[in-house]
Amino acid sequence: MFNQIKTVLLLGLMSGLVLGAGFLLGGRTGLTIAVVLAVLMNFGMFLFSHKLVLAMYRARPLDENEYGWLHRMVEELAQKLGLPKPKLYLIPTATPNAFATGPSHKKAVVAFTQGILSLLDKDELRGVTAHELSHVKNRDMLVTTIAATMAAMISYLAMMFRFAAIFGIGGRNREGGMGNLLALLALSIITPIAALLIQLAISRSREYLADRTGAQTIHDSESL
Repeated sequence: MFNQIKTVLLLGLMSGLVLGAGFLLGGRTGLTIAVVLAVLMNFGMFLFSHKLVLAMYRARPLDENEYGWLHRMVEELAQKLGLPKPKLYLIPTATPNAFATGPSHKKAVVAFTQGILSLLDKDELRGVTAHELSHVKNRDMLVTTIAATMAAMISYLAMMFRFAAIFGIGGRNREGGMGNLLALLALSIITPIAALLIQLAISRSREYLADRTGAQTIHDSESL
């Protein structure tokens, strides 16, 4: 419960950072633009980011004939978590990794690299799978997509702050002069750092929650 409350608070803080940056850059008009862009970007990334990720890694569906035991393991764990069985994909790389993605429980995807399937034994893979399915259960794809999109938007606004400071927008021709320019430059440096720190805090909070949910599901914390 603590990690869930923490996530909500951090997302609220990041949202305030986006809206505040938009307001400082363009007043009410900037605030409105920031809101509209945030909604559109989050909606688009939430629906299509999983397809982009799978394409980027050249993932292909995991062969059920070759990896029938893994399909059965995933189905069993999904049932324990009250989830439909997700689609499984194989990523052709020796780097050991696995991740879950997808916009909903019904459209979830779990991808395994060739490296992790070769490196870990079945008990360890069971722990990894429980962890990834816990991300699906806790809707972490939605949370992390929103956080990543807002962080990217804040970085864009920071670039606009630098542009405004360099070309004197809102600076020398208004009251405040050099002070306004220095404030814009400070915001251009501070806001992306703050966004990154918040994003990392959200990610870590969701990882802890997935570890806990996964361990409770398989009743074995050692495999995690």
